[in-house]
Amino acid sequence: MSPSKLNPTDSCEHGDESSSYPQSDNGFPDSVSLIHSEKAVQELLQQTPIQGTDDHLIEFSEALRTVAKALRRAAEGKVAAQAEAAEWKRRFELESARNLQLEHRERIQGECDRDFNDKKIENSANKPVMWNQTHERSEDCCMEHGICSHEVLRDGGTDSDSNMVNKMMRKASFKLSWWCKGENDDQHKHDIVSFERGNITTAERSSKQISLKWESCPQTVLILTKPNSTSVRILCAEMVRWLKEHKRLNIFVEPRVRGELLAESSYFSFVQTWDDDREILRLHMKVDLVVTLGGDGTVLWAASMFKGPVPPIVPFSLDSEHYRDCLDSVLRGPISITLRHRLQCHVVRDSARNEYETEEPFLVLNEVTIDHGISSFLTNLECYCDNSFVTCVQGDGLILSTTSGSTAYSLAAGGSMVHPQVPAILFTPICPHSLSFRPLILPEHVTVQVQVPYNSRSPAWVSFDGKDRKQLAAGDALVCSMAPWPVPTACQVDSTNDFLRSIHEGLHWNLRKIQSFDGPREQ
Repeated sequence: MSPSKLNPTDSCEHGDESSSYPQSDNGFPDSVSLIHSEKAVQELLQQTPIQGTDDHLIEFSEALRTVAKALRRAAEGKVAAQAEAAEWKRRFELESARNLQLEHRERIQGECDRDFNDKKIENSANKPVMWNQTHERSEDCCMEHGICSHEVLRDGGTDSDSNMVNKMMRKASFKLSWWCKGENDDQHKHDIVSFERGNITTAERSSKQISLKWESCPQTVLILTKPNSTSVRILCAEMVRWLKEHKRLNIFVEPRVRGELLAESSYFSFVQTWDDDREILRLHMKVDLVVTLGGDGTVLWAASMFKGPVPPIVPFSLDSEHYRDCLDSVLRGPISITLRHRLQCHVVRDSARNEYETEEPFLVLNEVTIDHGISSFLTNLECYCDNSFVTCVQGDGLILSTTSGSTAYSLAAGGSMVHPQVPAILFTPICPHSLSFRPLILPEHVTVQVQVPYNSRSPAWVSFDGKDRKQLAAGDALVCSMAPWPVPTACQVDSTNDFLRSIHEGLHWNLRKIQSFDGPREQ
Protein backbone atom coordinates (compact mmCIF):
# COMPACT_ATOMS: atom_id res chain seq x y z
CA MET A 1 0.00 0.00 0.00
CA SER A 2 2.32 2.67 -1.30
CA PRO A 3 1.82 6.16 0.14
CA SER A 4 2.44 7.81 -3.21
CA LYS A 5 -0.28 8.17 -5.80
CA LEU A 6 0.22 7.31 -9.47
CA ASN A 7 2.76 9.82 -10.73
CA PRO A 8 1.38 11.81 -13.67
CA THR A 9 4.84 12.13 -15.18
CA ASP A 10 5.10 8.34 -15.41
CA SER A 11 1.79 8.08 -17.26
CA CYS A 12 2.87 10.80 -19.70
CA GLU A 13 6.25 9.17 -20.27
CA HIS A 14 4.65 5.81 -21.13
CA GLY A 15 1.28 6.97 -22.29
CA ASP A 16 0.96 4.49 -25.13
CA GLU A 17 1.42 1.47 -22.90
CA SER A 18 -0.79 2.54 -19.98
CA SER A 19 -3.70 3.86 -22.06
CA SER A 20 -4.36 0.44 -23.60
CA TYR A 21 -5.35 -1.24 -20.32
CA PRO A 22 -9.05 -1.51 -19.41
CA GLN A 23 -10.31 0.94 -16.80
CA SER A 24 -12.46 -0.02 -13.79
CA ASP A 25 -15.34 1.97 -12.33
CA ASN A 26 -13.15 3.98 -9.96
CA GLY A 27 -10.83 5.24 -12.67
CA PHE A 28 -7.94 2.83 -11.99
CA PRO A 29 -6.82 0.06 -14.36
CA ASP A 30 -8.48 -3.28 -13.75
CA SER A 31 -6.49 -5.17 -11.10
CA VAL A 32 -6.66 -8.54 -12.91
CA SER A 33 -5.33 -7.02 -16.11
CA LEU A 34 -2.55 -5.28 -14.20
CA ILE A 35 -1.49 -8.49 -12.48
CA HIS A 36 -1.56 -10.52 -15.72
CA SER A 37 0.33 -7.82 -17.59
CA GLU A 38 2.99 -7.61 -14.91
CA LYS A 39 3.36 -11.41 -14.85
CA ALA A 40 3.75 -11.47 -18.63
CA VAL A 41 6.46 -8.82 -18.44
CA GLN A 42 8.27 -10.70 -15.66
CA GLU A 43 8.17 -13.93 -17.71
CA LEU A 44 9.67 -12.15 -20.71
CA LEU A 45 12.41 -10.66 -18.55
CA GLN A 46 13.27 -14.02 -16.97
CA GLN A 47 13.66 -15.85 -20.31
CA THR A 48 17.17 -16.88 -21.35
CA PRO A 49 18.68 -14.14 -23.56
CA ILE A 50 19.45 -15.03 -27.16
CA GLN A 51 23.08 -15.35 -28.13
CA GLY A 52 24.33 -12.26 -29.85
CA THR A 53 21.60 -9.97 -28.59
CA ASP A 54 21.79 -6.66 -30.42
CA ASP A 55 21.12 -3.15 -29.09
CA HIS A 56 17.46 -3.21 -30.19
CA LEU A 57 16.66 -6.18 -27.98
CA ILE A 58 18.47 -4.52 -25.06
CA GLU A 59 16.39 -1.36 -25.51
CA PHE A 60 13.25 -3.47 -25.75
CA SER A 61 14.17 -5.23 -22.49
CA GLU A 62 14.66 -1.90 -20.72
CA ALA A 63 11.30 -0.71 -22.05
CA LEU A 64 9.65 -3.84 -20.65
CA ARG A 65 11.21 -3.14 -17.24
CA THR A 66 9.87 0.40 -17.35
CA VAL A 67 6.40 -0.92 -18.21
CA ALA A 68 6.58 -3.37 -15.27
CA LYS A 69 7.46 -0.54 -12.90
CA ALA A 70 4.58 1.56 -14.21
CA LEU A 71 2.15 -1.34 -13.75
CA ARG A 72 3.32 -1.90 -10.21
CA ARG A 73 3.06 1.81 -9.43
CA ALA A 74 -0.51 1.88 -10.76
CA ALA A 75 -1.54 -1.11 -8.65
CA GLU A 76 0.00 0.40 -5.52
CA GLY A 77 -1.76 3.68 -6.21
CA LYS A 78 -5.07 1.87 -6.43
CA VAL A 79 -4.59 0.15 -3.06
CA ALA A 80 -3.53 3.43 -1.45
CA ALA A 81 -6.64 5.17 -2.82
CA GLN A 82 -8.86 2.40 -1.44
CA ALA A 83 -7.28 2.68 2.00
CA GLU A 84 -7.59 6.46 2.00
CA ALA A 85 -11.27 6.25 1.00
CA ALA A 86 -11.94 3.74 3.79
CA GLU A 87 -10.22 6.02 6.31
CA TRP A 88 -12.29 9.04 5.23
CA LYS A 89 -15.43 6.94 5.50
CA ARG A 90 -14.48 5.92 9.04
CA ARG A 91 -13.81 9.54 10.03
CA PHE A 92 -17.15 10.62 8.55
CA GLU A 93 -18.98 7.94 10.55
CA LEU A 94 -17.22 8.97 13.76
CA GLU A 95 -18.07 12.62 13.15
CA SER A 96 -21.72 11.74 12.50
CA ALA A 97 -21.88 9.70 15.70
CA ARG A 98 -20.32 12.59 17.63
CA ASN A 99 -22.89 15.04 16.24
CA LEU A 100 -25.71 12.70 17.26
CA GLN A 101 -24.29 12.54 20.77
CA LEU A 102 -24.17 16.34 21.00
CA GLU A 103 -27.75 16.63 19.76
CA HIS A 104 -28.89 14.02 22.30
CA ARG A 105 -27.08 15.87 25.07
CA GLU A 106 -28.70 19.18 24.15
CA ARG A 107 -32.11 17.52 24.03
CA ILE A 108 -31.61 15.96 27.48
CA GLN A 109 -30.44 19.32 28.83
CA GLY A 110 -33.54 21.04 27.46
CA GLU A 111 -35.83 18.44 29.02
CA CYS A 112 -34.07 18.81 32.38
CA ASP A 113 -34.43 22.59 32.23
CA ARG A 114 -38.15 22.32 31.50
CA ASP A 115 -38.65 19.84 34.35
CA PHE A 116 -36.81 22.14 36.70
CA ASN A 117 -38.93 25.14 35.73
CA ASP A 118 -42.10 23.13 36.33
CA LYS A 119 -40.88 21.96 39.73
CA LYS A 120 -39.81 25.48 40.64
CA ILE A 121 -43.32 26.84 39.92
CA GLU A 122 -45.00 24.02 41.85
CA ASN A 123 -42.80 24.46 44.91
CA SER A 124 -42.65 28.28 44.95
CA ALA A 125 -44.79 28.40 48.14
CA ASN A 126 -42.76 25.75 49.92
CA LYS A 127 -39.07 25.49 50.79
CA PRO A 128 -36.58 25.67 47.92
CA VAL A 129 -36.12 22.47 45.96
CA MET A 130 -32.68 20.85 46.33
CA TRP A 131 -32.91 19.21 42.88
CA ASN A 132 -31.67 22.37 41.22
CA GLN A 133 -28.51 22.45 43.31
CA THR A 134 -27.87 18.78 42.72
CA HIS A 135 -28.47 19.11 38.98
CA GLU A 136 -26.22 22.14 38.63
CA ARG A 137 -23.49 20.54 40.72
CA SER A 138 -23.71 17.35 38.64
CA GLU A 139 -23.59 19.27 35.36
CA ASP A 140 -20.67 21.45 36.50
CA CYS A 141 -18.77 18.41 37.72
CA CYS A 142 -19.44 16.61 34.45
CA MET A 143 -18.35 19.57 32.36
CA GLU A 144 -15.25 20.49 34.37
CA HIS A 145 -14.01 17.42 36.21
CA GLY A 146 -15.17 14.33 34.35
CA ILE A 147 -16.70 12.58 31.36
CA CYS A 148 -20.43 11.81 31.34
CA SER A 149 -21.60 8.30 30.59
CA HIS A 150 -23.45 9.26 27.40
CA GLU A 151 -20.20 10.68 26.02
CA VAL A 152 -18.33 7.37 26.17
CA LEU A 153 -20.91 4.57 26.15
CA ARG A 154 -23.51 5.73 23.62
CA ASP A 155 -23.28 5.10 19.90
CA GLY A 156 -25.13 6.53 16.91
CA GLY A 157 -28.34 4.52 17.28
CA THR A 158 -31.72 5.76 16.16
CA ASP A 159 -33.99 7.74 18.44
CA SER A 160 -36.76 5.13 18.16
CA ASP A 161 -34.45 2.39 19.42
CA SER A 162 -33.26 4.55 22.31
CA ASN A 163 -36.80 5.47 23.33
CA MET A 164 -37.90 1.84 23.22
CA VAL A 165 -34.96 0.75 25.37
CA ASN A 166 -35.57 3.57 27.85
CA LYS A 167 -39.19 2.48 28.25
CA MET A 168 -38.14 -1.10 28.94
CA MET A 169 -35.03 -0.61 31.05
CA ARG A 170 -33.00 2.43 32.11
CA LYS A 171 -29.24 2.26 32.40
CA ALA A 172 -27.35 3.68 35.33
CA SER A 173 -25.64 7.02 34.71
CA PHE A 174 -22.11 7.71 35.85
CA LYS A 175 -19.21 10.06 35.31
CA LEU A 176 -15.48 9.54 34.84
CA SER A 177 -12.86 11.75 36.43
CA TRP A 178 -9.20 11.75 37.26
CA TRP A 179 -8.76 10.25 40.71
CA CYS A 180 -7.03 12.82 42.93
CA LYS A 181 -5.58 12.58 46.42
CA GLY A 182 -7.70 14.90 48.52
CA GLU A 183 -11.10 16.39 47.87
CA ASN A 184 -9.68 19.92 47.57
CA ASP A 185 -7.34 19.01 44.73
CA ASP A 186 -8.27 21.14 41.71
CA GLN A 187 -6.30 19.14 39.14
CA HIS A 188 -8.86 17.12 37.26
CA LYS A 189 -9.60 15.76 33.84
CA HIS A 190 -7.91 18.03 31.33
CA ASP A 191 -4.23 18.63 30.74
CA ILE A 192 -3.94 22.43 30.95
CA VAL A 193 -1.45 23.47 28.27
CA SER A 194 -0.07 27.02 28.43
CA PHE A 195 2.32 29.00 26.25
CA GLU A 196 3.99 31.74 28.24
CA ARG A 197 7.25 33.56 27.46
CA GLY A 198 8.03 31.11 24.69
CA ASN A 199 7.71 28.00 26.89
CA ILE A 200 5.11 25.23 26.59
CA THR A 201 4.08 23.71 29.92
CA THR A 202 1.43 21.28 31.14
CA ALA A 203 -0.19 21.13 34.56
CA GLU A 204 0.90 18.13 36.61
CA ARG A 205 -1.68 15.97 38.34
CA SER A 206 -1.31 14.05 41.56
CA SER A 207 -2.58 10.92 39.79
CA LYS A 208 -3.94 10.01 36.35
CA GLN A 209 -5.94 7.05 37.56
CA ILE A 210 -9.48 7.18 36.19
CA SER A 211 -12.35 6.86 38.65
CA LEU A 212 -15.92 5.83 37.82
CA LYS A 213 -18.66 7.16 40.09
CA TRP A 214 -22.26 6.00 39.74
CA GLU A 215 -24.77 8.84 39.66
CA SER A 216 -27.67 6.36 39.76
CA CYS A 217 -27.67 2.81 41.05
CA PRO A 218 -26.80 0.04 38.56
CA GLN A 219 -29.78 -2.10 37.66
CA THR A 220 -28.56 -4.72 35.16
CA VAL A 221 -25.55 -7.06 35.27
CA LEU A 222 -24.28 -9.37 32.52
CA ILE A 223 -22.41 -12.47 33.76
CA LEU A 224 -20.10 -14.30 31.32
CA THR A 225 -18.48 -17.57 32.37
CA LYS A 226 -15.73 -19.92 31.22
CA PRO A 227 -17.34 -23.01 29.64
CA ASN A 228 -16.83 -26.62 30.75
CA SER A 229 -15.79 -25.75 34.30
CA THR A 230 -17.64 -27.18 37.30
CA SER A 231 -16.18 -24.67 39.78
CA VAL A 232 -17.20 -21.74 37.57
CA ARG A 233 -20.74 -23.15 37.22
CA ILE A 234 -21.10 -23.40 41.02
CA LEU A 235 -19.70 -19.89 41.53
CA CYS A 236 -22.03 -18.48 38.85
CA ALA A 237 -25.13 -19.97 40.53
CA GLU A 238 -24.10 -18.54 43.90
CA MET A 239 -23.40 -15.11 42.41
CA VAL A 240 -26.70 -14.99 40.51
CA ARG A 241 -28.64 -15.89 43.64
CA TRP A 242 -26.80 -13.30 45.76
CA LEU A 243 -27.19 -10.48 43.20
CA LYS A 244 -30.92 -11.15 42.86
CA GLU A 245 -31.78 -11.58 46.56
CA HIS A 246 -29.50 -8.96 48.12
CA LYS A 247 -29.00 -6.40 45.33
CA ARG A 248 -32.31 -6.73 43.42
CA LEU A 249 -30.55 -6.59 40.06
CA ASN A 250 -31.65 -7.70 36.59
CA ILE A 251 -29.29 -10.44 35.42
CA PHE A 252 -28.32 -11.40 31.86
CA VAL A 253 -26.36 -14.53 30.97
CA GLU A 254 -25.50 -16.41 27.80
CA PRO A 255 -28.11 -18.86 26.46
CA ARG A 256 -25.80 -21.74 27.38
CA VAL A 257 -25.51 -20.55 31.00
CA ARG A 258 -29.25 -20.00 31.32
CA GLY A 259 -29.87 -23.57 30.21
CA GLU A 260 -27.40 -24.84 32.82
CA LEU A 261 -29.04 -22.79 35.58
CA LEU A 262 -32.56 -23.95 34.68
CA ALA A 263 -31.34 -27.55 34.57
CA GLU A 264 -30.15 -27.11 38.15
CA SER A 265 -33.29 -25.43 39.49
CA SER A 266 -36.40 -23.68 38.23
CA TYR A 267 -35.60 -20.89 40.72
CA PHE A 268 -33.39 -19.26 38.07
CA SER A 269 -36.28 -18.58 35.69
CA PHE A 270 -35.84 -14.83 36.27
CA VAL A 271 -32.46 -14.89 34.50
CA GLN A 272 -32.60 -13.19 31.08
CA THR A 273 -30.70 -13.91 27.86
CA TRP A 274 -30.83 -13.11 24.12
CA ASP A 275 -32.03 -14.96 21.04
CA ASP A 276 -29.98 -13.65 18.12
CA ASP A 277 -26.98 -11.49 17.22
CA ARG A 278 -29.10 -8.38 16.72
CA GLU A 279 -29.89 -8.32 20.43
CA ILE A 280 -26.18 -8.64 21.23
CA LEU A 281 -25.47 -5.49 19.20
CA ARG A 282 -27.88 -3.56 21.46
CA LEU A 283 -26.78 -5.22 24.69
CA HIS A 284 -24.62 -2.23 25.72
CA MET A 285 -27.81 -0.13 25.90
CA LYS A 286 -29.25 -2.38 28.62
CA VAL A 287 -26.30 -3.62 30.68
CA ASP A 288 -24.64 -1.45 33.35
CA LEU A 289 -21.91 -3.88 34.36
CA VAL A 290 -20.24 -7.01 32.97
CA VAL A 291 -18.88 -9.69 35.34
CA THR A 292 -16.53 -12.34 33.92
CA LEU A 293 -15.79 -15.63 35.68
CA GLY A 294 -12.63 -17.18 34.26
CA GLY A 295 -9.23 -16.07 33.02
CA ASP A 296 -7.99 -13.64 30.40
CA GLY A 297 -9.75 -15.62 27.69
CA THR A 298 -13.13 -14.85 29.24
CA VAL A 299 -12.30 -11.14 29.27
CA LEU A 300 -11.33 -11.36 25.58
CA TRP A 301 -14.63 -13.07 24.83
CA ALA A 302 -16.54 -10.37 26.73
CA ALA A 303 -14.78 -7.60 24.81
CA SER A 304 -15.41 -9.32 21.45
CA MET A 305 -19.17 -9.42 22.10
CA PHE A 306 -19.42 -5.62 22.03
CA LYS A 307 -18.72 -4.17 18.59
CA GLY A 308 -19.16 -0.61 19.86
CA PRO A 309 -19.29 0.86 23.38
CA VAL A 310 -18.42 -1.54 26.21
CA PRO A 311 -19.87 -1.40 29.76
CA PRO A 312 -17.39 -1.59 32.66
CA ILE A 313 -16.00 -5.12 33.09
CA VAL A 314 -15.29 -6.67 36.51
CA PRO A 315 -13.08 -9.78 36.02
CA PHE A 316 -12.96 -12.61 38.58
CA SER A 317 -10.51 -15.49 38.56
CA LEU A 318 -11.47 -19.10 39.19
CA ASP A 319 -10.54 -18.95 42.89
CA SER A 320 -12.61 -15.87 43.76
CA GLU A 321 -13.87 -16.41 47.31
CA HIS A 322 -14.58 -12.80 48.32
CA TYR A 323 -16.69 -11.77 45.35
CA ARG A 324 -19.45 -10.41 47.62
CA ASP A 325 -17.24 -7.72 49.15
CA CYS A 326 -15.78 -6.85 45.75
CA LEU A 327 -19.13 -6.56 43.99
CA ASP A 328 -20.62 -4.63 46.89
CA SER A 329 -17.77 -2.12 46.60
CA VAL A 330 -18.16 -1.92 42.81
CA LEU A 331 -21.92 -1.36 42.95
CA ARG A 332 -21.53 1.25 45.68
CA GLY A 333 -18.67 3.08 43.89
CA PRO A 334 -16.58 4.93 43.08
CA ILE A 335 -14.20 2.42 41.47
CA SER A 336 -10.87 2.77 39.71
CA ILE A 337 -10.93 1.61 36.10
CA THR A 338 -8.45 1.11 33.29
CA LEU A 339 -9.48 2.09 29.76
CA ARG A 340 -7.92 -0.63 27.62
CA HIS A 341 -7.61 0.49 24.01
CA ARG A 342 -8.61 -1.71 21.08
CA LEU A 343 -7.40 -1.86 17.49
CA GLN A 344 -9.87 -1.51 14.63
CA CYS A 345 -8.69 -3.59 11.66
CA HIS A 346 -9.93 -3.60 8.05
CA VAL A 347 -8.98 -6.13 5.36
CA VAL A 348 -8.79 -4.40 1.96
CA ARG A 349 -8.87 -6.88 -0.91
CA ASP A 350 -7.03 -6.13 -4.13
CA SER A 351 -10.14 -7.09 -6.07
CA ALA A 352 -12.28 -4.44 -4.31
CA ARG A 353 -13.25 -1.70 -6.74
CA ASN A 354 -14.21 0.85 -4.08
CA GLU A 355 -14.15 1.37 -0.34
CA TYR A 356 -17.68 -0.02 0.10
CA GLU A 357 -16.45 -3.51 -0.77
CA THR A 358 -14.20 -3.54 2.31
CA GLU A 359 -14.88 -6.43 4.68
CA GLU A 360 -16.39 -5.93 8.13
CA PRO A 361 -13.91 -4.47 10.64
CA PHE A 362 -12.44 -6.47 13.53
CA LEU A 363 -11.93 -5.07 17.04
CA VAL A 364 -8.79 -6.42 18.70
CA LEU A 365 -8.03 -6.16 22.43
CA ASN A 366 -4.64 -7.92 22.43
CA GLU A 367 -3.02 -8.24 19.02
CA VAL A 368 -3.42 -8.87 15.31
CA THR A 369 -0.87 -11.36 13.90
CA ILE A 370 0.28 -11.75 10.28
CA ASP A 371 2.33 -14.88 9.47
CA HIS A 372 3.21 -17.22 6.59
CA GLY A 373 0.86 -20.00 7.70
CA ILE A 374 1.83 -23.48 6.48
CA SER A 375 4.14 -22.12 3.79
CA SER A 376 7.87 -22.64 4.17
CA PHE A 377 8.72 -19.28 2.57
CA LEU A 378 9.51 -16.17 4.58
CA THR A 379 6.70 -13.68 5.03
CA ASN A 380 7.15 -10.64 2.79
CA LEU A 381 5.17 -7.60 3.97
CA GLU A 382 5.35 -3.90 3.09
CA CYS A 383 4.47 -1.68 6.07
CA TYR A 384 3.38 1.96 6.06
CA CYS A 385 2.54 4.34 8.89
CA ASP A 386 0.22 7.20 7.87
CA ASN A 387 1.27 6.61 4.23
CA SER A 388 4.97 6.83 5.18
CA PHE A 389 7.03 3.75 4.38
CA VAL A 390 8.24 1.97 7.52
CA THR A 391 9.98 -1.21 6.40
CA CYS A 392 9.67 -4.45 4.48
CA VAL A 393 9.16 -7.35 6.89
CA GLN A 394 10.99 -10.56 6.00
CA GLY A 395 10.67 -13.28 8.60
CA ASP A 396 8.03 -15.41 10.24
CA GLY A 397 5.55 -12.55 10.52
CA LEU A 398 4.48 -9.36 12.27
CA ILE A 399 2.49 -8.51 15.41
CA LEU A 400 0.50 -5.29 15.84
CA SER A 401 -0.41 -5.16 19.52
CA THR A 402 -2.17 -2.90 21.99
CA THR A 403 -0.52 -2.08 25.30
CA SER A 404 -2.93 -4.50 27.01
CA GLY A 405 -1.58 -7.23 24.73
CA SER A 406 2.05 -6.26 25.29
CA THR A 407 2.39 -9.04 27.88
CA ALA A 408 1.00 -11.69 25.51
CA TYR A 409 2.27 -12.78 22.07
CA SER A 410 4.23 -9.55 21.55
CA LEU A 411 6.28 -10.20 24.70
CA ALA A 412 7.07 -13.76 23.55
CA ALA A 413 8.33 -12.34 20.23
CA GLY A 414 10.72 -9.93 21.97
CA GLY A 415 8.50 -6.88 22.47
CA SER A 416 8.50 -4.71 25.55
CA MET A 417 5.99 -4.76 28.41
CA VAL A 418 4.00 -1.50 28.33
CA HIS A 419 1.64 -0.05 30.94
CA PRO A 420 -1.97 -0.51 29.71
CA GLN A 421 -2.74 3.20 30.10
CA VAL A 422 0.00 4.19 27.65
CA PRO A 423 -1.75 5.11 24.36
CA ALA A 424 0.39 3.29 21.80
CA ILE A 425 0.52 0.60 19.09
CA LEU A 426 3.30 -2.00 19.36
CA PHE A 427 5.04 -3.03 16.12
CA THR A 428 6.84 -6.34 16.80
CA PRO A 429 8.43 -8.62 14.16
CA ILE A 430 8.33 -12.40 14.58
CA CYS A 431 11.79 -13.99 14.04
CA PRO A 432 12.99 -11.31 11.58
CA HIS A 433 15.57 -12.22 8.95
CA SER A 434 17.64 -9.18 9.97
CA LEU A 435 19.25 -8.89 13.42
CA SER A 436 18.86 -5.09 13.32
CA PHE A 437 15.07 -5.32 13.03
CA ARG A 438 13.97 -4.31 16.52
CA PRO A 439 10.41 -3.69 17.81
CA LEU A 440 8.79 -0.25 17.57
CA ILE A 441 6.26 1.60 19.74
CA LEU A 442 4.08 3.92 17.65
CA PRO A 443 1.66 6.63 18.90
CA GLU A 444 -2.02 5.83 19.13
CA HIS A 445 -3.22 8.28 16.47
CA VAL A 446 -1.39 6.68 13.52
CA THR A 447 -2.83 4.29 10.95
CA VAL A 448 -0.67 1.24 10.17
CA GLN A 449 -1.01 -0.33 6.71
CA VAL A 450 0.44 -3.76 5.93
CA GLN A 451 0.33 -5.02 2.33
CA VAL A 452 1.36 -8.30 0.72
CA PRO A 453 3.41 -7.22 -2.34
CA TYR A 454 2.58 -8.54 -5.78
CA ASN A 455 5.92 -10.32 -6.10
CA SER A 456 5.41 -12.25 -2.83
CA ARG A 457 6.24 -15.95 -3.18
CA SER A 458 3.31 -17.02 -0.96
CA PRO A 459 0.18 -15.51 0.63
CA ALA A 460 0.05 -14.39 4.25
CA TRP A 461 -2.44 -15.22 7.00
CA VAL A 462 -3.91 -12.81 9.54
CA SER A 463 -5.65 -13.59 12.84
CA PHE A 464 -7.37 -11.27 15.30
CA ASP A 465 -6.83 -12.13 18.97
CA GLY A 466 -6.07 -15.66 17.81
CA LYS A 467 -9.42 -16.02 15.97
CA ASP A 468 -11.09 -15.30 12.61
CA ARG A 469 -8.05 -16.38 10.59
CA LYS A 470 -8.06 -14.98 7.04
CA GLN A 471 -5.79 -15.28 4.02
CA LEU A 472 -4.10 -12.24 2.47
CA ALA A 473 -3.25 -12.78 -1.18
CA ALA A 474 -0.85 -10.68 -3.23
CA GLY A 475 -2.13 -7.10 -3.33
CA ASP A 476 -4.37 -7.49 -0.25
CA ALA A 477 -3.75 -5.18 2.66
CA LEU A 478 -4.56 -4.80 6.36
CA VAL A 479 -5.33 -1.34 7.80
CA CYS A 480 -5.17 -0.92 11.60
CA SER A 481 -5.95 2.12 13.74
CA MET A 482 -7.04 2.77 17.31
CA ALA A 483 -10.73 2.09 17.87
CA PRO A 484 -12.85 4.84 19.48
CA TRP A 485 -14.40 2.40 21.99
CA PRO A 486 -12.04 1.24 24.76
CA VAL A 487 -12.72 -1.62 27.17
CA PRO A 488 -13.10 -0.28 30.74
CA THR A 489 -11.98 -2.83 33.34
CA ALA A 490 -12.30 -2.43 37.10
CA CYS A 491 -9.11 -2.39 39.18
CA GLN A 492 -8.55 -4.12 42.49
CA VAL A 493 -6.43 -1.20 43.74
CA ASP A 494 -5.42 1.03 40.81
CA SER A 495 -4.10 0.56 37.30
CA THR A 496 -0.39 0.70 38.13
CA ASN A 497 -0.67 -1.57 41.18
CA ASP A 498 -2.66 -4.16 39.24
CA PHE A 499 -0.19 -4.07 36.32
CA LEU A 500 2.89 -4.55 38.50
CA ARG A 501 1.23 -7.29 40.52
CA SER A 502 0.23 -9.15 37.36
CA ILE A 503 3.75 -9.15 35.88
CA HIS A 504 5.25 -10.21 39.22
CA GLU A 505 2.74 -12.95 40.04
CA GLY A 506 1.71 -14.02 36.54
CA LEU A 507 4.99 -13.66 34.63
CA HIS A 508 7.43 -13.96 37.58
CA TRP A 509 9.19 -10.91 36.18
CA ASN A 510 12.82 -10.55 37.37
CA LEU A 511 12.40 -13.11 40.14
CA ARG A 512 15.69 -14.79 41.02
CA LYS A 513 17.53 -16.07 44.03
CA ILE A 514 19.05 -13.26 46.09
CA GLN A 515 22.85 -13.19 46.04
CA SER A 516 24.43 -14.60 49.19
CA PHE A 517 25.84 -12.06 51.67
CA ASP A 518 28.40 -14.40 53.27
CA GLY A 519 31.01 -14.05 50.52
CA PRO A 520 34.17 -11.94 50.48
CA ARG A 521 33.78 -8.27 51.30
CA GLU A 522 35.64 -5.16 50.31
CA GLN A 523 38.40 -4.12 52.69
